[in-house]
Amino acid sequence: MGIELPLASMTTAEKLEALDALWNDLSRAPDVIESPAWHGEVLAERGQATDERFVDWEEVKQQVRERLR
Repeated sequence: MGIELPLASMTTAEKLEALDALWNDLSRAPDVIESPAWHGEVLAERGQATDERFVDWEEVKQQVRERLR
């Protein structure tokens, strides 16, 4: 099924509206669309980067107490 949209004559707002309608329809059935393997890899990398930026709350409290002594 080939769908042709009049992209050349559509405004940016109309294109975004069409994109939004497509996304809303696709997101109703997330099980139908399989994420590529690289999505998982990117999420894992970002998770590791996030873990490195945060410190355990108990550890922070201990550090503050030591500075205040």
